[in-house]
Amino acid sequence: MMRVKKAGIKIHIAVDILGLPHAIMLTTANVTDRDGAIQMTTYYRNITSNFDSVLKFLVDGGYTGEKFAKKIKQLIGAEVEVAKRSELYTFAVIPKRWVVERTFAWLDKYRRFWKNCERKLQNTFQTVTLAFIRLLLKKF
Repeated sequence: MMRVKKAGIKIHIAVDILGLPHAIMLTTANVTDRDGAIQMTTYYRNITSNFDSVLKFLVDGGYTGEKFAKKIKQLIGAEVEVAKRSELYTFAVIPKRWVVERTFAWLDKYRRFWKNCERKLQNTFQTVTLAFIRLLLKKF
């Protein structure tokens, strides 16, 4: 799970080990990372079975907290693991975290995302969905 900020919008995304999306939630920038992830998990738990077999959520430092971990455990029964950045000022690849970063890099290649020109979250959500469809058609 990860988030990217683009012009007042946060994109929360849950991907599998291949970087393919299982859940996407867009929120305004004033919603915290943890609250956005809980909204995404609650929404997708109720409409799909994508989270039924999830055993562990690997998240970045924006999702830390015991309250968040307990809520995710309550919602889908998965344990939360936080992938922290290195305290050193040198570049280091963080194991498994690159999977989500690669997914966002794929999205950044979509020309429409050079700047968020949409006025509504739903329009941006549909653009992200179309970008993933285009990506999947090209790769597979």
